[in-house]
Amino acid sequence: MKCSILTGWMKRVPGVQDRRPQGCGCRAYMDVLTACLEHQVPFLSVSVIISGIASLRFSGFTGYIRATMVLLLLGLSSTPVLANYAQRSDVQAFINEMVSQYHFNRAQLTQQFSQAKRLDNVLVSIAKPAEKTLTWKQYRPIFLGKNRIKKGREFLIQNHDALDKAEQKYGVPAEIVAAIIGVETYFGRQTGKYTVFDSLTTLAFDYPPRKKFFRNELKQFLLLSREEHINIKDMTGSYAGALGVPQFISSSYRHYAVDFDGDGVRDLWHSLPDVIGSVAHYFSGHGWRRGKPVVYRVQVDDPSIVPEKNRLKPYATVKFFRQHGVHVDASVPDSAMATLLKLQGSEGTEYWLGLHNFYVITRYNHSELYAMAVYQLSQKLIKR
Repeated sequence: MKCSILTGWMKRVPGVQDRRPQGCGCRAYMDVLTACLEHQVPFLSVSVIISGIASLRFSGFTGYIRATMVLLLLGLSSTPVLANYAQRSDVQAFINEMVSQYHFNRAQLTQQFSQAKRLDNVLVSIAKPAEKTLTWKQYRPIFLGKNRIKKGREFLIQNHDALDKAEQKYGVPAEIVAAIIGVETYFGRQTGKYTVFDSLTTLAFDYPPRKKFFRNELKQFLLLSREEHINIKDMTGSYAGALGVPQFISSSYRHYAVDFDGDGVRDLWHSLPDVIGSVAHYFSGHGWRRGKPVVYRVQVDDPSIVPEKNRLKPYATVKFFRQHGVHVDASVPDSAMATLLKLQGSEGTEYWLGLHNFYVITRYNHSELYAMAVYQLSQKLIKR
């Protein structure tokens, strides 16, 4: 089964589409790499293959994957490469769609894609996000250091009026909004230096695992640049195409960004009121419940009831958990829905009960580690 999947991955890459891996496990893996070398497949395409193979978890060759990823990282050029995207049939089909459905100028789009740079380091980064590779013990210190907490408390004071206005309108606590901004960009200090058009073009056409998602985001990005009258060359962000201080992807920017300072522009790079209002609007739009708790640390009598893999969405009532030996704060009603989480912290295993608002935080980033970092940072910001 896994070897047949390997064959499917090879079919995605020009030069080795017709090659079948010989054998299975390590032997098949090495055959894939040999085929890539024989056909001079670019490093970026090899990284895509390895990313897919890694998810199959053949026994006994995790080390091969890790070593190869290191070699890839060393071998990839840090200099962006002009990739002649405008000459590719899949890009031309995308241009046709933007012209026919959204009335873009064909010549202008063709010129923009001809100048787009392929960012090989983006393909390496997208294959190993921190939320997928780190434990809670490793992840937590990144976002809960003393300097970030100090900066966050200053942010609360300096932006009190906008935060209070957002809380009154959308019901999202000021500390939650501030913590999101603190985790995402260190309160606006680290918004990303990638040219988003290049990042999204690279991911949309050279990252098969999520090409549908990133092609849609590229479409949303182009529509956004037209609607907000922003030159695509001036729109910078993360390697995955997240924009501005709150790191909205383009579809979220179009749907949730608000003009909170009343100047007629939704500016998520330079207007902190717009940033604050937009984050609060995003949470409200995803069902944030005003005045309700987020998550509780709990004790578990019987660890066997804890799912092997953490579930983000609440799946059982608090009454159910109480009946099965989970000690929950008495203030939480039996009828509330929750998810039982297990994290590996600095002092061993931690159990947490995530409620509806915890799930809402994961709509910003689909990771329990991310949501927990946001929550714990928010509590540090208001604790004296």
